Amino acid sequence: MGLEPVRFSVLGPVRAWRAGTELDLGRPQERALLALLLVRADQPVGMGEIVGALWGHRPPHSAVNVVHHLVGALRRLLEPGLPARATGHWLVRDAGGYRLLTDSGSLDLLRFRELRDQARQAAAEGVPARSAELFAEALSLWQGPVATGIGAEVRAHAAFGLLGREYVTAVQEAADAALLAGLPGTVLPALQRAAAEHPLDEPLLSRLILALAADARRAEALSTYREACARLAGELGIDAGPELREAHRTVLLNDPATAATDVSRTVVAETGAVASEAGETGRDSADPRTPPVPTPAQLPHDLPTFTGREPELDEALGPLTDERAPAETVVIGGMAGIGKTTLAVHWAHQVADQFPDGQLYVNLRGFDPSGAVMNPAEAVRGFLDTLGVPPERVPHGVDAQAALYRSLLAGRRFLVLLDNARDTDQVKPLLPGTPGCLTLVTSRNQLSGLVAAHGARSLTLRPFDADQARAFLARRLGAARIDAEPWAVAEITALCAGLPLALACVAARAAAHPDFTLSAIAAELREAHGSLEAFARPDTSADVGAVFSWSLAAVSAPAARLFRLLALHPGPDLSVPAAAALAGRPVRATRRLLSELTGVHLLNEHAPGRYAFHDLLRAHATELVHTQDCEEDRDAAVRRLFEHCLHTARAAGLLLAPHDDPMPLEPPAPESVPEPLADDTAALAWLAAEYAGLLAVVDAAVGSGHDRLACLLAWSLEPFFDRRGAWHDWAVVEQTALDAAERLGDPATKARGLRALARAEGRLGLHDRSRPRLERALELFTGLGDAVGRADTHRSLGWESEQRGDLPGALRHNQLALELFRNSGLRAAQASVLNSVGWYHALLGEHRQALSHCFEALTMLQDLGDRYGQAGTWDSIAYAYQHLGRHPHALLGYRNALSLYRELGVPYPEAETLTRLGDTHLAMGNHASARDSWRAALVLLTGLGHPDAEQVRARLRERAERLGSA
Repeated sequence: MGLEPVRFSVLGPVRAWRAGTELDLGRPQERALLALLLVRADQPVGMGEIVGALWGHRPPHSAVNVVHHLVGALRRLLEPGLPARATGHWLVRDAGGYRLLTDSGSLDLLRFRELRDQARQAAAEGVPARSAELFAEALSLWQGPVATGIGAEVRAHAAFGLLGREYVTAVQEAADAALLAGLPGTVLPALQRAAAEHPLDEPLLSRLILALAADARRAEALSTYREACARLAGELGIDAGPELREAHRTVLLNDPATAATDVSRTVVAETGAVASEAGETGRDSADPRTPPVPTPAQLPHDLPTFTGREPELDEALGPLTDERAPAETVVIGGMAGIGKTTLAVHWAHQVADQFPDGQLYVNLRGFDPSGAVMNPAEAVRGFLDTLGVPPERVPHGVDAQAALYRSLLAGRRFLVLLDNARDTDQVKPLLPGTPGCLTLVTSRNQLSGLVAAHGARSLTLRPFDADQARAFLARRLGAARIDAEPWAVAEITALCAGLPLALACVAARAAAHPDFTLSAIAAELREAHGSLEAFARPDTSADVGAVFSWSLAAVSAPAARLFRLLALHPGPDLSVPAAAALAGRPVRATRRLLSELTGVHLLNEHAPGRYAFHDLLRAHATELVHTQDCEEDRDAAVRRLFEHCLHTARAAGLLLAPHDDPMPLEPPAPESVPEPLADDTAALAWLAAEYAGLLAVVDAAVGSGHDRLACLLAWSLEPFFDRRGAWHDWAVVEQTALDAAERLGDPATKARGLRALARAEGRLGLHDRSRPRLERALELFTGLGDAVGRADTHRSLGWESEQRGDLPGALRHNQLALELFRNSGLRAAQASVLNSVGWYHALLGEHRQALSHCFEALTMLQDLGDRYGQAGTWDSIAYAYQHLGRHPHALLGYRNALSLYRELGVPYPEAETLTRLGDTHLAMGNHASARDSWRAALVLLTGLGHPDAEQVRARLRERAERLGSA
């Protein structure tokens, strides 16, 4: 007897049906477990997550046994007559937990996502009416809040909250499509329900206001805006944000049709950079599973206490009163600490509304005392990433990258702020190439090349005069306090020589001690000592170092020591744990010290938990650390930092690639405690946050004679480079590591360096370089008797063979690797290469052998919890089944692979799987599903700029021609 079909719903009450009959879901915990499995939608749910969801932070000792009993009860509910302890077909073990096997035909959540993805595809193809229709059908599946009837403590689990946010995002996208199609009434009920549940969600409220106006309900739209403003002010104490204000302005100025057109412009602006590059018609560009790339808004926050510079602002803003003004570049120059960045940021905020396509910002670190000046290519790649260009699509060379960047800005209105530039050559690749954009550049140098060759305007800042300095202090300390002691204010102004940075430090000290007289503060400042000769200028008498030293005297001795040691960090910013490693103190104590430093403006917390110096302050700290801390203490601090970075990066790398070639590391010093990383998601987040700093640490380690540590850190970053697609950076870092390995003269280190660089070069298509390096690495590993090194190199040679079309050679290399890994007892590596062997058997038509290897790999990978490996193996299994004609098995395998790839966020293998899924649908005669899968694959491949996109286009053209001639 066949399995009876089952069906579930979780978008509202949790319900289940078997063979059309609704089931009694039993006790509350059984219902709660089912709800958790359903909201994770065909993904594995770990035992720890289940226990946490059902019992919170205080589970009973018997929790795991109870979960096993609950699983058994659910299995028997879904499959009556199932023997005790039998696995069943629907609820299976996976990755140390459980997975409920569902698809869009059996679970309303997956059907919702399927319809939503089709709606996004229709929007990307320029068919908003069809998009709105599909969104409406998707939203109609929601019968209330997620998992209604489940206990609130269970629904507090993050998975339920994320699903609720997914609904809100879909409502917003549905509103955009409906407004573009001129059908606002179709989305208003869903918008009103969502806004009632999320009354402080400004993007949602903005769309509701526009939809009401477009539906000829202008008075109701304006009333909704007023209510939203009152609610934001009353509950959060904030004003309406720019998106909500813009919606209000549109309603006031435009009729309903124009309101819809304005939304259209916004959607087009947010669709992302790759839109203009996709396909022959440019329509297959937006990923149907991800929201549009948001409009960039990278400006640092504006100072609420900004004052002064009225003449400069008048001079700067005057030419921008006409929104049709051509592209313009303005260079703001002046000495360090004069307030260039503060003015540029304030100015940018003043005119940001004239540049609706977004604002880009980068700190070029042109005068960073550490010497870590940003390469123009790094800045361009950062902007390309912000504009939605996948790393895999970034061309080689800074000229090509800059050309792509200019193309993306062409015909659009962007404001670009290039902060702290060193010279003209650093700036030129970052300049927009067509009218409509404004570029602000700050620099201590005059950048006369920009003025001469690019028609830039120059604005040079001078120190504050006495009146401006007085106004500056009054804004921070109050006019009454300033008026009470005019002579003290005059002395403070003179001692600071009108430098805003120095005045800000003094104001922070005075504000922190309102009972101190300004005369006393002036006397303290007069008596302070310090120097900053590297920044001395003949046109000022300020002893800026004295001001900083005076501020430093106001903090505790441990905080002052930390201030000095922070100068040893080579990156643009750092985290609390990294600062703790430098100081050799616990994280909690270090956080308090950092708060002391930010309180007196000696350090800036520019993002939660991330700290950076003004470069003038970094220079002062650098001078102090080299005069007040002995070489032994400095070296120990640097070593602690390097070890902290290395051991955390290595732990992160192993979470991303558990099969990686093991690297023995010496234990870190007790004060260099690595950051704890719970899973691969946490690893990715840490690596992304620390990325620029880690690259700087590699260079700093080499520069300070820590060649071996530099090599180990570079190799630890390999999985992240590959997962992120940062192949250009990967190649640069691995070349640095290989040079260091050559200096060490150690064959094992050199072999590993050759292999690492070859992998990066291979990803960049430089196979004439990569293969000889791999062959040389294999020689070295063989001579050393390093079986694991040989095995890992054989795997890389197998990939190179596949790129050349040599499938027998690829299989042979991977079979050699498998034998070596088995003999070495490395289960993670063995599991990974088992799938590779199976894959190459499948490509060679040996499908039975492929399934044997892949199922063995899958079991091991599930035990190891390697989700990326499982995804690839499910794809291999499905491919083998597809070519054996067992199409239902193939569909299940491909869907399992897609679920994992989407969860992990890896677009290229997802596109490959979608292509093969389409082939399977075609073989089954399901032409519509085949076309949908290929279109989704084309979207991804087009976005990546991958040549495989043409093969998918050929499939779509061929099917269209056959259907047309039928």
